[in-house]
Amino acid sequence: MNNATKRREFLGHAGRLAAMAAPAVLGKAQSRKLNVGIIGTGWWAGVDMKAAWAVGGVEATALCDVDTAMSDAFVAECEKGQGSKPKVYKDYRELIQHPGLDFVLLTAPPQWHALPFIAACEKGLPVYCEKPLAYDIREGQAMMAAQKKAGNVVQIGFQRRQSDAFHDAAAYLRSGRAGKIVQAEATIHYKAGTPDPTPQSPPVTLDWDTWCGPAPLRPYSPAIGHRAWRLERTTGHGHLVDWGIHLVDATRMMTGIGTPKRVQATGGIYHYKGKITTPDTLVANFEFDEFPLVWRHRLWGSQEIDPAYNNGVFFYCENETVFVTDSRWEIHPSARGAQKQVMPAKMKGNEMSEAHVKDFLDCVRAGKQPSCQIADGWESTATVQLGMIAYHTAQAIKFDAASVTIPGNKEAQAMLKREYRKPWQHPWKG
Repeated sequence: MNNATKRREFLGHAGRLAAMAAPAVLGKAQSRKLNVGIIGTGWWAGVDMKAAWAVGGVEATALCDVDTAMSDAFVAECEKGQGSKPKVYKDYRELIQHPGLDFVLLTAPPQWHALPFIAACEKGLPVYCEKPLAYDIREGQAMMAAQKKAGNVVQIGFQRRQSDAFHDAAAYLRSGRAGKIVQAEATIHYKAGTPDPTPQSPPVTLDWDTWCGPAPLRPYSPAIGHRAWRLERTTGHGHLVDWGIHLVDATRMMTGIGTPKRVQATGGIYHYKGKITTPDTLVANFEFDEFPLVWRHRLWGSQEIDPAYNNGVFFYCENETVFVTDSRWEIHPSARGAQKQVMPAKMKGNEMSEAHVKDFLDCVRAGKQPSCQIADGWESTATVQLGMIAYHTAQAIKFDAASVTIPGNKEAQAMLKREYRKPWQHPWKG
């Protein structure tokens, strides 16, 4: 689908998307209870399941994790949250075959997204998949092909697609009062935690080899294990891919842009050398047909000049600047002496999660696709992955969305697909 077509479809569906952001979506589900199988039982699996329990009509009947300490803790949470214990598996392939599943919640780290997702599609099961969609761009293509063949319901975990603040700001931008968007800028600065990077034996409860899966088998350390994998190159692939993707996706949702045609990124590990393997400082420039988007992050430093703007998206327009973040959106007029306008968000973070989960559950019951479909997830994921490819190659790269290639750059082209560690086989056969 080309960008012009996407833009027309975006404008045509703008009203529907805005309506979906209303707090009324938080009503309770009324139909029969849905049985969920959970792959990966870490922190965010708990967030998603608490949202599902708040919506109602859902029971975790099976879960899969390669760390028995994690699965035991999650079983206890399930017993408290729903009054029953789920069946526990270690292998996702066994979980997929669990009888009576209505959908799969996929919250494992990114190296473990593609294979379980495709297995669920082949079984015909709906999937709620956390971001990023995949570790590499070719995995994402294989996942889209599997979903297209199966036709199963798929939702990607971009909760800001339910935010009234982001939808209201988008409606204001579409009104034309701010003028044409000249440039957008997204940023999330924060001080990163850096666990001990010293190689050591993994916890006795953790099957580290299976946890790494198709990714390289790196020596275990707390710096690349549970939750800390986000800043590890071979798994989470860094702050842009892990957290920046939320604002990149929100920008795409608000404006209807597709994937960038040219990307350049500079930065490095300046403060946390020897502690993390992805940049603690990064600036990435994404050139879209419509306007450029700049991403900035810094994972160190004591205090922002104005902490109110350390997380959000700026739209620099001809007449005004529009800023949006989870808690509010703002209009900054260019006229001298004009006062900014601040519109607080009605929907809080937990309500966004509940709304996003409810959207998915309603669609599972109705057999229709939800608000954030797999193509949306792939384009947002591919965008940030291209940013990291540009960073790793230290080159400006051009992206051909029609052919999904990086023409004229063999080094960057090779990074569209990561070789899997045996015995796992990469699902993209193109």
